[in-house]
Order: sequence, then C-alpha cells, then structure tokens
Amino acid sequence: MLLAGTMKKGRGAVELVKHWINGAEKTSKSGRQGEVFNPALGTVSKQVDFADIETIDSAIANSKSAFSPWSQTSLTKRVQILFAFRHLLNSKKEELAAIITSEHGKVLSDALGEVTRGLEVVEFACGIPHLLKGGYSEGVSQGVDVYSIRQPLGVCAIISPFNFPAMVPMWMFPLAIACGNTFILKPSEKDPSCPLRLAELLKEAGLPDGVFNVVNGDKESVDALLSNPNVSAISFVGSTPIAKYIYENAAKFEKRVQALGGAKNHCVVMPDADLDQAVAGLMGAAYGSAGERCMAQSVAVAVGNIGDELVSKLTKEVNNLRVGPGLDKGVDMGPLVTAQHLEKVTSYIDLGVKEGAKLIVDGRKIKKPQGYEKGFYLGGCLFDHVKENMRIYKEEIFGPVLSVVRAKNFNEAVDLINKHEFGNGVSIFTRDGDSARTFSSHIKVGMVGINIPIPVPMAFHSFGGWKRSLFGDQHVHGMEGVRFYTKLKTITSRWPSGIKATSNFTMPTMN
Repeated sequence: MLLAGTMKKGRGAVELVKHWINGAEKTSKSGRQGEVFNPALGTVSKQVDFADIETIDSAIANSKSAFSPWSQTSLTKRVQILFAFRHLLNSKKEELAAIITSEHGKVLSDALGEVTRGLEVVEFACGIPHLLKGGYSEGVSQGVDVYSIRQPLGVCAIISPFNFPAMVPMWMFPLAIACGNTFILKPSEKDPSCPLRLAELLKEAGLPDGVFNVVNGDKESVDALLSNPNVSAISFVGSTPIAKYIYENAAKFEKRVQALGGAKNHCVVMPDADLDQAVAGLMGAAYGSAGERCMAQSVAVAVGNIGDELVSKLTKEVNNLRVGPGLDKGVDMGPLVTAQHLEKVTSYIDLGVKEGAKLIVDGRKIKKPQGYEKGFYLGGCLFDHVKENMRIYKEEIFGPVLSVVRAKNFNEAVDLINKHEFGNGVSIFTRDGDSARTFSSHIKVGMVGINIPIPVPMAFHSFGGWKRSLFGDQHVHGMEGVRFYTKLKTITSRWPSGIKATSNFTMPTMN
C-alpha cells in the first residue's frame, strides 16, 4: 500500500493519507488535515490531507482530459480491465476488510461482507456490452430507420459516507467507468484509506491514469465539486439535510444528481410470524455494524399481542451481544466510528428515557474490553413502548439502538410506516401470503423485505428509497445505475435509394 507519507505529531510520526490524482499520490498545499482514529483504541492512527481548490481543480482537469480517450476505448477493453480489477479485489478482500475495520470499527466479517457486496457491482458492470445495447427499428417509414444509443456523461463524482468506505463507492464507480465516464471519489475523512487502496488496485488492473481520482477533504472539497462546471454528475450517500443540500446545489449548477439521505427502517412482526426467525433477523439488522447502516432496522413494530414475547426474546439476545475490537474473533459488534458520534448516539438514549420510552437494555453501562478503555464502545440498547411523537422514533440515530413500537393491527402498522418522512427500507415477518402481498403493494417505501431483515437488492436490481430518503430520479446500480451514468441519443436516418426528394412544410410524420 502506498500510503507512506508521514507527518510529525507530538513525539511520534503519524501516517498521512494523501490524494490520488492522475495515477499517483498527491499532497495539497492547503495546510489542513483531519484526524483518523482507530475506534477500538480511541487513538489517532493517521492524518488525512484536506484538498484545497487547486487540488480539486487538478483532479477534475485530469478527469476531463482522460474522458475523451477513455470514452472511445472499446467495450471489450473496458471489460478486460474490470475483470482484472475483480480478480485483484477477490485476492485482496481480507486486506481491504482489515483496513476498513481499523478505521471504521466494524467487525472483520462485516467488513468482508461489505467488500463482497461492492464486488457484486463490479461483476454486474462486467456485463456492460450487453447493458449498453440500444434499440433499433427498421423501416419506420419509407427508407427510414430509427435507433437509440446510450453515451457517457463525462466527469462523474461521488461524495461517500463513512459507514461503507468500500461498498458505497463500488456501487457507483464500476458502472460509471464501464459506461465510459471518468470518476472522482471524495471519501469520508473519517476512514479514507480503503478508497486509496482501491485506486491502486484499479491502476494495477490497467485503468489509464486520470480515469479514477480520489480527493480527500471536508465541505470545501464538496462545494468545489458541486460548483465546478466540468463535473457532469454527482452521487451522494449520507444524512437527509446534506442530501438535500447536495441535490439543490447540484441542480443549481445543472448537474445530474442522485442523493441518498436518511432512514428509519421498520420491521413489522405479525402475530403469525416465526418469532425466532424475526428476532434473529432483527438482531443482525439492528446491531450489525453497531447500527451504522442506512439499512439498519431501528424500529420493530409488534402487531397485536406479540409485543411482550418479542421484547422478552430480544432482551435476552441484546444482553448477550459480544462487544469488542472488530479484529477480535467472536465479536458481534465493534465500536462506533468516533467519540463525537458516540456522544451523539448516547444523547439519543438519554433523550429516549426523558421522553418516557422504557429502556429495557442500557448499552451505556457496558464494560469496555481490557486494554481498550479509550475505545468508542456502546452496548446494544433496546427501548420498548416507543411512541410515534418521540424524537427517538422520528429521527435517525445511526447507532445500536432498537425501538419497539406496539400496533393494534396490520393496518395500523402500515399507516404508521407510511406517515414517516423516510422511506428507505422496510421488512415484514409473517407466514401469511396475503398479508405479505398487501404489505409489499401498499407500503410507501423503496425497498421491501418479506421475512428478510435487510432488503438490499442484488447488484442487477437497483437500490434506493422513497420520500426524504432519496433526492433525484434514479436509484443506484442495476439498470437505474446504467441510465444515471449515460445519456440517451436517438438517431433517425434515411439513405436515399430511388426516393424522390420533395419539400414538405407540414409536421413530419412516418406515414
């Protein structure tokens, strides 16, 4: 790995995470850096260089310069590079997962799963020759044929979140590059190392310099990408207020945009459900990755008289959660990403108690692992009797906090979910096919699971929510992704062959 730069901090030297521009590491002249923590230890492990405008402009200029030759590269050659990248990803999965765990905190098995889900999109993108096939209509009029093609946009960019430093970028850039675009990745400053490693692997796979660039930074970098006229499309994943900001400003600067925002994902447990299956699903969905997932199930809706039994089973499982360093074997849940995020999540737990919800399991009381007393640890938390007017129900907590809401019947559960401002993901656990079909048809949420706790679609389908969980018209990966990273062109042609040329001043028709 090339992240070899160091800078002095106190008595020791701290590794400096740089930028990747035109196939090599670069350092900006901004003089600004951010701290990267090892969440398990609670200590600074690296510094990340923040880009200045000159660095951002350099990345965009290199992407723009690389666009013309890359867009004219044959589909066969693009696919060969993607296949080589896929091979390298497979061989480096464990290394990439360890990098993710060291900066994010999630357990190693979860980090491996993240890389694998990103790899699925790379595999989907390898089918780009088929995905880009247009339509052709011969003889729509005398000697007239019509056909359609999809062409790349130009320079595309993503502003990526901290919770999936590998998977979310890989949901975007493989398809963008396969379609003939060049790409700029602005990772989260909290865990920037994995994206740099992906850039190295892309170069090793044969991707020409300038096609994929990485710039690190904060809001200054974001605004520079939004305002630069040479960036054609912006993707974003993060909180709803920032997603709305990205959407509005990208549109103001006439860019194509997909901005994925916040979530409050519900899991409806019907009285006829396999309760053990529902509890097992909820445990992984609510507490996996310490709840730092946009698809985390943070609300369990207990329908009918099932509530007490559901809470009893959940309580036992939450109390048995094994919390510790993500690299340790046998750990279910690692630390949160930063001290600030730990403080934010803890404040929501305090708020829930104040609002009158019943705190069944209090993760604030967790005993930190020996030798890791400064780590950003929080145990699993379980609230019961949560009401829809409470902030812990309405707002995204993004931590290991599960709220149980009681609903009298199926219709009340559906109405509760449909009234919520977010519409990212939802699940129902039931044995009744009629309930499942009615639920999937009437629920106002973008991704639905039936006896599936985290309904993240496979790469050949598309990912995205409804309502204030998505700003923009097109979802991520699948055919929606292909459409987002291309523009449609329709050609109508006629080659004169014994057709007498005449002037026609009426509206053209194909009669």
